[in-house]
Amino acid sequence: MLIRFSYTVGAALLLGAAAAAVPPLTTVQDVIYKADGTRFNGQITVSWSSFEASDNSAIATQMLTVKVVDGVLRVKLVPNTNATPQTYYSVVYNSDGKVQFNETWAVPPSTQALRLRDVRIAAPAPPSGGGGGPIQQSEVVGLIADLGARPTKAAGLAAGRVAFVNSQSQLESVAGMAGDCVRVDGSSGPCGAAPSFVDGEALTGVVDGANAWFALTGTPDPVSSLQVYRNGLLQKPGLDYTLSGRSLQFHAAATPQPGDTLLTSYRLGGAGTSSSLYRTPQVLCSGAGAVTNSAAWSSIGICAVPAGLLTAGDRLEIRFDLEHQGVTGGYSFELRWGNTAVLLRDAPAADTFLTGRMDANLASGSARFAALSWGSTLPLSTAMASAADAYAGGLNIDFRGKVAQAGETLALRNYTVVRVP
Repeated sequence: MLIRFSYTVGAALLLGAAAAAVPPLTTVQDVIYKADGTRFNGQITVSWSSFEASDNSAIATQMLTVKVVDGVLRVKLVPNTNATPQTYYSVVYNSDGKVQFNETWAVPPSTQALRLRDVRIAAPAPPSGGGGGPIQQSEVVGLIADLGARPTKAAGLAAGRVAFVNSQSQLESVAGMAGDCVRVDGSSGPCGAAPSFVDGEALTGVVDGANAWFALTGTPDPVSSLQVYRNGLLQKPGLDYTLSGRSLQFHAAATPQPGDTLLTSYRLGGAGTSSSLYRTPQVLCSGAGAVTNSAAWSSIGICAVPAGLLTAGDRLEIRFDLEHQGVTGGYSFELRWGNTAVLLRDAPAADTFLTGRMDANLASGSARFAALSWGSTLPLSTAMASAADAYAGGLNIDFRGKVAQAGETLALRNYTVVRVP
């Protein structure tokens, strides 16, 4: 009996000591509503940093999740307004699977339950003592190594410029003109090599209706760059002629006749084969145009070519289709390259459709054009032109038209501008 009594007394003493060691708690209890008047359902997560309670109890860094059902919140927390060091509870509200809002609590000692308004604070008070000083880089694990692994800013780094990593692993800006191209080593220069091309060259050979062999001064490279014009009409390789090196033989049905004009354009081989960054055809503009019923020149379609897009040695193919509505008066159409009219056709009232093709060959500071156009009654017409409009800074390819009779219309049904390699 004596031994049993001793064990009972010892257990009671241990339980009493454990109860005495529990830190003081304050109850926070309230009902939470949403703005529409319904009760909040979800959970709150309360987190804190380690501190020492007023009874010297050591409170470890941790977090606590409390469910809120039908708006009812009830949680017991150790008061932290008298804690050492000064600390706060961070509270995050979760509902519908996502964070709704968060706030900060300062919980004072209280024997009665407190409401949320009693513990919420607008912002944590500034820390006192030396606990709020700046954190050194060396105090953050791995920070110095991570900072050392990234490129640093060099003196030559400027805003609004292309950046590259120099030989010292520093970020630096590429130097050069706005229209230059950037190479993989960070250097810059004109896009591509200097163009090497021939435009408007007359074929060498006798034009007597019998001779079919003619010669070029250079060798086209690539072969597909060769364009042969007979009286302004573009000849088709394989159908009208055959090229072998610098020798060109016309087929029997296409043999030049006395009085014919034979002109060629082509690119040469070597470093200057192309000055373009593009190696495949590129559509610059396409679509349907507008309609005009004006007797004055009106724009019915514009292809706005931006600055820096075209370079010497480029070729453009321009195609268009027009439709005329009316039976009394005719109409006029022109194609303008910048401020220069490079194609003009006047059509009678009976001509309801007009179509055209134009090749533009770009030289340094100028462009040359070869065009074909015809209509439903309008005969085939060939034309050649040139324009000195500067294109490096961008220009407009303007499709313009006018009608001769009020109440009639001229519509640009389709147009396409393609840059070819």
